[in-house]
Amino acid sequence: MAKDVIIALDFENKEKTLAFLDQFTGRKPYVKIGMELYYAEGPAIVQEIKARGHKIFLDLKLHDIPNTVKKAMAVLRHLDVDMTNLHAAGTIAMMEAAKEGLTREDGSCGVLLAVTQLTSTSEERMQSELLINASMPDTVKKYAQNAKAAGLSGVVCSPLEAALVKEACGQDFLTVTPGIRFADGDVGDQVRIMTPEKARAASDYIVVGRPITAASDPVAAYNRCVMEFLGIDA
Repeated sequence: MAKDVIIALDFENKEKTLAFLDQFTGRKPYVKIGMELYYAEGPAIVQEIKARGHKIFLDLKLHDIPNTVKKAMAVLRHLDVDMTNLHAAGTIAMMEAAKEGLTREDGSCGVLLAVTQLTSTSEERMQSELLINASMPDTVKKYAQNAKAAGLSGVVCSPLEAALVKEACGQDFLTVTPGIRFADGDVGDQVRIMTPEKARAASDYIVVGRPITAASDPVAAYNRCVMEFLGIDA
């Protein structure tokens, strides 16, 4: 699967989202629809952006009992998104149920990812607040191995752990990495971060939000990100 840059559409409504996308008159970027936009606009925003020619990563991070997640995924599969996710902390049973719900009648299934640990979570907070006594690398590695055992396509992880995931689960196991910042950019609320250029080595996809969406020239920022991550012109 080819590498790509995914823009996080962290906007509060349809109007702001479409106005942002209207700036991209050439290449149609891969985009991520998260909780804020999906909860504000519902499935219709997914369908509209899909109709515009964009690939979509639906980032809802499901986490519930296996049967509930299975039923939710069965609903989401009708949106025909390219990628979606859930929390690996829900256990292998939940991830297996999710994949079953996402699988279409013909046996095909979109890319299903498991979120390991959020890039805003430090090892110290994971251990002191979540009482996970293992190290961050060991925790992410185990969650990734669980996701692979459940039949998932890959994980969402920090770019700092992407190489470890590849080593543990194989080069075909996808690594989708948020926490991407330009070398001269603002870190914001992220803790475990990396530049697009450095992420190239082990990340299959990078997810970039504010460095593009909050830029004075979003298209130029996107083009810079593509150049640094893929080494090609957008």
